[in-house]
Amino acid sequence: MQVKIINQSPFPLPQYETAGSAGLDLRANITEPISLGSLERTLVPTGLFIELPLGYEAQVRPRSGLSIKKGLSLVNAPGTIDSDYRGEIKIILVNLSNQPQTVEPGERIAQMVIARYEQIEWAEVAVLSETERGTGGFGSTGI
Repeated sequence: MQVKIINQSPFPLPQYETAGSAGLDLRANITEPISLGSLERTLVPTGLFIELPLGYEAQVRPRSGLSIKKGLSLVNAPGTIDSDYRGEIKIILVNLSNQPQTVEPGERIAQMVIARYEQIEWAEVAVLSETERGTGGFGSTGI
């Protein structure tokens, strides 16, 4: 599947790092390093604009390496980019470590997974079918 993209950054297009990768790495389109204090968050531009086909979304997720090495993650993970959004992709980064962290220009800060979805129609009913689990949740299926 081809997806239209505009790249207003000096960095390469997002790419799959290995043959089995599901996510495309997104880079910080900044000219100067950004420092984030503990629990501080900021909006980081990527310089990317995409046109997804109807029935697809882009899920923006944290990068595991950035999370474990620097404690940087995403506030709304996964974030959703809808197929009708045409604005710049921006990443809401948060520093979950207890030390200041720096994001460098061009650093890979998130990953994007393209996923198919379906819209539903509600069928309002008075009763739902029974299951073995029933209404149990939040750890009800075991330790």
